[in-house]
Amino acid sequence: MEVEKMLSTPPNGRIRQSYSLLNGTPDLGSNSTPASTTGSEYGAIEFTREDVEALLTEKMRCKSKFNYKERCENMSDYIRRLRLCIKWFLELETEYAYEQEKLRNALELTERRCDEIEMTLRNKDEELNLVILELRKSLASVQEKLGKEESEKLAAMDALAEEKEARITIEKTQASLSEELGKVQGELDGANQRIASVNDMYKLLQEYNSSLQFYNSKLQADLDMVNEAIKQGEKEKASMIENLGNLRGQCASLQEQLTLSKASQDEAMKQKDALVNEVASLRIELQQVKDDRDHQQQEKQHLTAEIAKTKELANTSNDLEAKCLSQKNQIQILHDQLAVAERKLQVSDISALENRAEFEAQKKLISELQECLDDAEFKLIEGEKLRKKLHNTILELKGNIRVFCRVRPFLSDDISSNQWKFLSYPSSVESLGRAIDLTQNGQRHSFTFDKVFMPEESQEDVFVEISQLVQSALDGYKVCIFAYGQTGSGKTYTMMGRPGQREEKGLIPRSLEQIFQTKQALQPQGWKYEMQVSMLEIYNENIRDLLATNQDASRTENGSAGKQYAIKHDANGNTHVSDLTIVDVQTTREVSYLLDRAARSRSVGKTQVNEQSSRSHFVFTMRISGINETTDQQVQGVLNLIDLAGSERLSKSGSTGDRLKETQAINRSLSSLADVIFALARKEDHVPFRNSKLTYLLQPCLGGDSKTLMFVNISPEFSSVGESLCSLRFAARVNACEIGTPRRQSNIRAESGRFSYG
Repeated sequence: MEVEKMLSTPPNGRIRQSYSLLNGTPDLGSNSTPASTTGSEYGAIEFTREDVEALLTEKMRCKSKFNYKERCENMSDYIRRLRLCIKWFLELETEYAYEQEKLRNALELTERRCDEIEMTLRNKDEELNLVILELRKSLASVQEKLGKEESEKLAAMDALAEEKEARITIEKTQASLSEELGKVQGELDGANQRIASVNDMYKLLQEYNSSLQFYNSKLQADLDMVNEAIKQGEKEKASMIENLGNLRGQCASLQEQLTLSKASQDEAMKQKDALVNEVASLRIELQQVKDDRDHQQQEKQHLTAEIAKTKELANTSNDLEAKCLSQKNQIQILHDQLAVAERKLQVSDISALENRAEFEAQKKLISELQECLDDAEFKLIEGEKLRKKLHNTILELKGNIRVFCRVRPFLSDDISSNQWKFLSYPSSVESLGRAIDLTQNGQRHSFTFDKVFMPEESQEDVFVEISQLVQSALDGYKVCIFAYGQTGSGKTYTMMGRPGQREEKGLIPRSLEQIFQTKQALQPQGWKYEMQVSMLEIYNENIRDLLATNQDASRTENGSAGKQYAIKHDANGNTHVSDLTIVDVQTTREVSYLLDRAARSRSVGKTQVNEQSSRSHFVFTMRISGINETTDQQVQGVLNLIDLAGSERLSKSGSTGDRLKETQAINRSLSSLADVIFALARKEDHVPFRNSKLTYLLQPCLGGDSKTLMFVNISPEFSSVGESLCSLRFAARVNACEIGTPRRQSNIRAESGRFSYG
């Protein structure tokens, strides 16, 4: 397997066990035969954790404590073995870094391949899904359109059949109505003829009636004449009897004819009334027939329009049939395409399953590589811790002042350009996080310190690096941390932070929080601590008590000092400041209140370089006394946290008046600090600590048994490149100074309550 191949042997071919497995190897005793020294200065010697711990805890044994030659030889041998151990560890670290880089490259390559495969799969899935969605949408839309068109076609067919039936019915109705209309017209003509004949008959009857009436009147006249003739011609009665009988017969016939005429006249009157009623009913029927004819004509027009619409629908139906036929063809084509897409989808599913299997294998390989990488990182972290421990041990043995370099984070009003690229940070294994390069006028200047912080690193990142040093104060050591740099380089920000913003708290508040938290954690183990705090500033070579109740007493006016404070050193290397206010503290809140109070009392001013420039050296001191009631062990530690005033050039700061005096005093004290550092670096017999109040106060930290750390702060602005180069050169000198081995103060009871600076 690739992972096992990568982890099997280191790059140089020599098999080396991982650091976590070294605990199982046998210890290298004093009688064990050393390995061959061929190929390197010290030979291929390997160390176990027990060897390292034994080396770190080894105590020097001398037959006589006054035999300095033997002690020097033992010390030289001890340092040689330490160097040998460090060199072995650096080689091991290089191999681990190479293996880690190799694993990381393999992991990145595998991740890229997996990402590419996954991206290809996703793209294919998305393309197929899009094609399937489009096909399904088109199929659904076509099916929907086809359903609509089929329903429209069926509706049109039904409407066409209904219209055909209605047209046939209308035609039949129209034919029957036409026949009925003809019949009605004939009947109407017959009725009109009958009405005309009845009218003629009525006229004839009226004429006949009048003639009968005339005849009756005539007969009456004749009857009168006959009666007169009878009366006159009774004589002629006999002769006239026969005529009379004839006349009677004629009269009877005439009466019969009169009765018949009267009956016929009554009949004619009845027929006349019946004909009048029939004519009225026929007129009503004629009016109804006319209305029906008008209605039928309207229906005929409506049916004619519907017939025209039906013809149009028939044409539309033909078009729809043609369209349905074309859409059926399209549906068939889409079905074929869908079948092809489904086949492609099956093929892609098979390939996806294969890719999924390959992806799972790659994922498994990545997880294995990740485990190996995590293991290598853990080994690297453990190795880095061990390297730091060994490095700190060597520094403590050498007594060097540790130096951290911090590049100030960018501010909102910094010039936004690429000019800050005059600073660079080497990324090699030996220099990563410890080196900084500065380029001025085309010439590169390289510096290496114990730690280099880039602008983007946070306050928390900075504090993590010094947290163990702060812990040493609780363990009974004297600790001093001071910030050095030009005005505006972020010294006060590093030490105090930004008020009101929890994430940007400085080293002083964070150190106090750690001390009080550790104090609480050690209480179950029987430890009890008492802590005292003092704060002062050195302004124009005068000491001011920042916690004094009456601040005016410690102020200077017009160059004349107020209350005077004396600095004294005792035989034990402790420093005392006379009449300085010392406050007992129990919680972080109490110290924070005192810090705020001191910050309000501290001397600040405005210059052309910095809006709020510190015009004095600020010294925060905490004395820690601890006793373990279980073991009766006592420790006394001192923590000094110092924010130095910034060096500045008068040409840039534009200081005048009081600012000018302050600048001159600051530069003189920093020059005295440089003189002290240079004297220590050259190991001169006389070190000028008394040239300034600052160096005299820091004498135990610079030349005694204290753990001392200096922060050199530089600005990322290109306009400050000259001052930054001077600060880095000064820091390199400081890093080369040897001040002695730190000594733990334990089992010593304090005889006096006076505050000391260590």
